[in-house]
Amino acid sequence: MLYYLFEYLDKTLDVPGTGVFQYITFRSALALMLSLLLSTIYGKRIINFLRKQQVGETVRELGLAGQNEKAGTPTMGGLIIIFATLVPVLLFARLHNIYIVLLIVTTLWMGTIGFVDDYIKIFKKDKQGLKGIFKVIGQVGLGIIVGAVLYFNPAVTVRTDTGRTDVFRTATNTAVVLPAPIEEKSTATTIPFVKNNEFDYAELLAWTGEGYEKWAWLIFIPVVIFIITAVSNGANLTDGIDGLAAGTSAVSVLALGIFTFVSGNIIFSNYLNIMYIPNSGEMTVFISAFVGALIGFLWYNSYPASVFMGDTGSLTIGGIIAVLAIAVRKELLIPLLCGIFLVENFSVVLQVSYFKYTKKRFGEGRRIFLMSPLHHHYQKKGYHESKIVTRFWIVAIMLAILSIVTLKLR
Repeated sequence: MLYYLFEYLDKTLDVPGTGVFQYITFRSALALMLSLLLSTIYGKRIINFLRKQQVGETVRELGLAGQNEKAGTPTMGGLIIIFATLVPVLLFARLHNIYIVLLIVTTLWMGTIGFVDDYIKIFKKDKQGLKGIFKVIGQVGLGIIVGAVLYFNPAVTVRTDTGRTDVFRTATNTAVVLPAPIEEKSTATTIPFVKNNEFDYAELLAWTGEGYEKWAWLIFIPVVIFIITAVSNGANLTDGIDGLAAGTSAVSVLALGIFTFVSGNIIFSNYLNIMYIPNSGEMTVFISAFVGALIGFLWYNSYPASVFMGDTGSLTIGGIIAVLAIAVRKELLIPLLCGIFLVENFSVVLQVSYFKYTKKRFGEGRRIFLMSPLHHHYQKKGYHESKIVTRFWIVAIMLAILSIVTLKLR
């Protein structure tokens, strides 16, 4: 909203200094600072409100050290993340940008699913929460919306090289000669570590004959649904000990912020020889607000946690990361960038599958890990949760750096 006010002051009234709001970097910095302030200052008030409403965590007996001390800790802390993200976005982002609209819808959509799940657990005294089928329906619904918008909306384009050059002006009015691309609809994405690294989902239908491109949505939308469902569930499983999900997510989102900034900037994308995605740079404002909210939330979620994010936060985090990666055409990088989520998810799948297999074959179920997800395995081995979280953060940082390196390492 403030963006439009300052745009009016700059272009209509020519008020000195108001043009600074046209810079994505400036608005991103403001969004980061405001979200940090909101999450740290108002986060305490939200926690106190949740405590008054007796929105306390019901802890299942898993035989983990320090587990009983967590009983009664306020949950639904994801409301802090959502609040501290959306307020700066509404103030500083260009709200008519299709990517910003999608991210706001994702935040509210997944936040609502998580909120309903937490509400059932707390107030209906049902430890299972929202039935799994309804969660999946919600995730699939969001996947259909996101996939359809990214595929059919005319504002979602990429630019391809035409072999011509043109003169572009930078923010400082410096003339730069760059290739003159054309904007076009495309389902192309980026394959990491590959030299000619663009892959078009439509090519999977090339065998059907001429005109196969118009049916590319039959591949693209299911892929989007799968990614959103997988990443949101991965974030949900990672939210098991204090500070783990919020910290690792902040690292991943920060890396995605670098991708969105360079992909949405014609000069940087040309220099790095990566896909230029018009208007995608605006997502940097959302990412800055989101990172600030996550870091501010860590103020209260670090060990010993004063609040848990609950499914309200974890499902929202996973949904946002998935949509960001898809929008910036880096979804194939998710297994590396969100490696913590992947390992946590995979540990559960392995544990359950192996248990069922051995029970069927030997009559007694056996386990690969002492407990899944993986962070509980290390708790069972006697590691303090602070040590586990710190080491997972370190791994997340290493994966994020390696992901960023893929911009040039091919």
